[in-house]
Amino acid sequence: MGRQFGHLTRVRHVITYSLSPFEQRAFPHYFSKGIPNVLRRTRACILRVAPPFIVFYLVYTWGTQEFEKSKRKNPAAYENDK
Repeated sequence: MGRQFGHLTRVRHVITYSLSPFEQRAFPHYFSKGIPNVLRRTRACILRVAPPFIVFYLVYTWGTQEFEKSKRKNPAAYENDK
């Protein structure tokens, strides 16, 4: 073919850039910049996300407890049975 890797074809009016897989790193700055960025973003939106989840959890546990209570029989209705 006579061309270098990354320049195999010539396409008019289209600009493409490529980087060899041997020249790039798999996880650059993963621990130094990635994890702190996740923590920063989490702190920024926790007050918008947490309240609905807390309300849902409280409603769900209350509903589950009420359902379990409603399945039980009333012992007062069976006091005179023998």
